[in-house]
Amino acid sequence: MKKYLCLLLLIPLFTSAQKTTGNPYGLQVINSYEDYRSSYIDDPNNQLIEIKKAIPNIALDIRYATRNNFMNQVMYREARAFARKPVVAQLKRVQSALNKKGYGLKIFDGYRPYTITQAFYKKAKNKNFVANPKKGSKHNRGCAIDLTLINLKTGKELQMPTPYDSFAPEASPSYSNLPPAVIKNRALLITTMQSYGFRVLSNEWWHFDFIGWKKYPLMDIPFEKL
Repeated sequence: MKKYLCLLLLIPLFTSAQKTTGNPYGLQVINSYEDYRSSYIDDPNNQLIEIKKAIPNIALDIRYATRNNFMNQVMYREARAFARKPVVAQLKRVQSALNKKGYGLKIFDGYRPYTITQAFYKKAKNKNFVANPKKGSKHNRGCAIDLTLINLKTGKELQMPTPYDSFAPEASPSYSNLPPAVIKNRALLITTMQSYGFRVLSNEWWHFDFIGWKKYPLMDIPFEKL
């Protein structure tokens, strides 16, 4: 009798663990809007802020809401960009600093639902340029931004080493065999972002991680529910 009682007591524990992880890798991923809402009621910094609403003069080119991306398919139902509250606050400062020099930011991607990261990893031939879902992406935490610079007067992008989402070696921020003007543009982007708490990814000049990303959980809530 005691043996069966012990087994019965263990069953709810396993069930609870399954609900907590919610994915095949045992990661804790928030996929309930109610859980997400509770998290930012407890700590307002957890809130995902729509970047365009917070910084009206920022430019958007949300590639994953189109077919113009390495997946060649629409991944987002809405062309919107979000990031955690402190991330957006710092982006606002970056935009202000750049505006004084006649430049601005164009956002390609921000917060990315976890299921999208899974789809990217499954399809991408070069796994070095996509996050492994076993760990999740800083995009899934609302703490990574893909972006470039534009000229405020023309609205045109400044010339960079590669197009966005290029898998070429030139995409590395340390790649040096480039025209001086391109190196200067890339340096302006990287140094400005770093001044406000972002760090560039080692193989993608456009990808920047917020230094406080470890504080935030992985998320899997689609844009239309935010």
